[in-house]
Amino acid sequence: MRVLASWFCALVLGLSAMPAIAAGNGTGGGDTSSANAASSAAASAPNSPAPAANAAQPASASSAMESELQQMRELLEAQAKQLQEQQKKMDLLEKELEKSDAAHDSAAATSSADSAAVEIPVSAPAAVAPATAAVSNSATNAGSQDNNPPPLSIRFKGVTLTPGGFMAGETVWRQKALGADVNTPFNSAPYNGSSNASMGEFNASARASRITMRVQGELSSVKIGGYYEMDFLGAGVTANNNQSNSYSPRVRQFWAQAAFNNGFTVTAGQQWSLIQETAHGMDNLTELPPVTIDAQQHIGTSWARQFGFRFTKDFGNKFWLGLAVEESQATLTVHGNPTITSGGTVVCVTTACTGTAGTTTINPTTYTNFLLGVFGNTSGTYNPIGNYAFNPAPDIVVKAVAEPGFGHYEIFGLFSEFRDRTFPCVPITGTVAPAGCPSASSALGANNNAAGGGGIGANARWGLFAKHVDLGIHFLGGDGIGRYGSGGLSDVTVRPNGTIVPIHNFQSLGTLILHPTPKLDVYMYVGGEYDARTQYIKSGATPNEGYGYVSENNSGCWTEILPLTGPSTTTNLGVPTGVGGTTGFIPGPLNNCTGDTRNLIEGTLGFWYRFYKGDRGTVQYGVQYSNYVRNAWRGVGGAAGSISASGQPHSDENMVFTSFRYYLP
Repeated sequence: MRVLASWFCALVLGLSAMPAIAAGNGTGGGDTSSANAASSAAASAPNSPAPAANAAQPASASSAMESELQQMRELLEAQAKQLQEQQKKMDLLEKELEKSDAAHDSAAATSSADSAAVEIPVSAPAAVAPATAAVSNSATNAGSQDNNPPPLSIRFKGVTLTPGGFMAGETVWRQKALGADVNTPFNSAPYNGSSNASMGEFNASARASRITMRVQGELSSVKIGGYYEMDFLGAGVTANNNQSNSYSPRVRQFWAQAAFNNGFTVTAGQQWSLIQETAHGMDNLTELPPVTIDAQQHIGTSWARQFGFRFTKDFGNKFWLGLAVEESQATLTVHGNPTITSGGTVVCVTTACTGTAGTTTINPTTYTNFLLGVFGNTSGTYNPIGNYAFNPAPDIVVKAVAEPGFGHYEIFGLFSEFRDRTFPCVPITGTVAPAGCPSASSALGANNNAAGGGGIGANARWGLFAKHVDLGIHFLGGDGIGRYGSGGLSDVTVRPNGTIVPIHNFQSLGTLILHPTPKLDVYMYVGGEYDARTQYIKSGATPNEGYGYVSENNSGCWTEILPLTGPSTTTNLGVPTGVGGTTGFIPGPLNNCTGDTRNLIEGTLGFWYRFYKGDRGTVQYGVQYSNYVRNAWRGVGGAAGSISASGQPHSDENMVFTSFRYYLP
């Protein structure tokens, strides 16, 4: 930058001085020529008296010299003023270039979203930079080998387009197989009886690779634009690893924004939830997810990427307030809830029905006493084997951020509303319909039930020892917030009468990132998530319904079951209830193993090393080791003295990740 500024000043000085110098030389040359001509004429004139000519010559030379000196003084003063004006312009230009470079660095840093490895700023510049003309990298960037580095952005019809992203080649080895890519489904860690708990897995993938595009435009009082980000960690029905390894692009972020000069910003579209920690204020593209290779981030991290309307206000670049209205959803776990079974009768003319000719009941249908949502409707372009809750209202997030000069501090609140529909004619116990019901399988008297949930959270981060160390802490606690944690614990369960109830949940994460050299980052994380017992008595004197209730049967969590030999997909009234499989690819499901998760705990150590970072991009390599445990709530165990006697199953998973990435500049 300094070299560019000096070169530009010299060029401006030379161009501005040339006309003045040319004018000065013309005037001085003319006077000198006239004097010389007059002197020569006087000397050559035969009749001119020498004394008179000699007396006039000093006076004429002195007058010419004074004129030249005066002109030179005026020229120098004019040039000095021009230099001062040019220096002011250069200072302003350099500041604009520094802002643009800083904004680009911030956007490049966060383009890795929840799994990129970058130098983590504690107080990064605002992501919404002025949309000026296309900016070039400084010629002094590390590794630059030519005098005309490529532009960072492209000007197109009045807006600035900034492409970004990275290309990644990554691997993961797990001690216990999960059938998963580089994103770990933490709440699926297999208990010891599962066949895959005795089989490890190695998977390699390029699907975390990411493509981004930033669009920026500037009006008189507002900056407008948007951002798009995608990767390939989505799977369509034709996706597999058998030959072509073809997978669907996945929308990560897609939002529009208007940032007003008075500090008020409106953002709408799919984006990180406002509960996600940021490096600076509440600016989009300064989010600070863990820098892990694991695309599911880290146990204890609170986050979501979902649709939202976000409104934020900046007060002097020291304090921010924000409000977000975001897409809601509900995740459910319940055991022991009341059910009723019914079915039709047919006459079997052969033994093909049940092995005995005669009248028998086949295809029984099991009903329950509550409804939360539905499988996705393909006509509505939802996933037909995905669960979609009937959301009564959006989630609301309010947040305050302060940067007093040392550290970055956030406090936020989350409010959610849950709803289900209950069916009181389904008997809580037995098969006899309650009074006033025509039958135990009747929907008479169905009604809606709602329950509120939410929580309070905080983030804090400090840069220590000249920012060679980043230290951070995070906490979120409340009711019905399980889906906001990386562990994927449940939000809600139900009571015996079918009414919905949020589960108490806590999430916490500690962060330590070291920057011993400009090329090396070493990161360490420790995090945990917890779902509380939420239990009710359906019958008898012991809780036997809900989540983690004390009488749940865990006696079979240590007993391996033979694999299935046929497709696991079944239908209930034409609705799919599982995912298909073929012989040899269907592990046997554990019997008598409820195994509701009590907590998930993970520790991680890893590093990123940048071979090159300059105006050609960034090339880096990373290795990560993680260990996490899944502990279940204690339930009914096996026989005394057996391995299953405790009734508290446990899973301990070791994982090693590697990543090689190239980031666009």
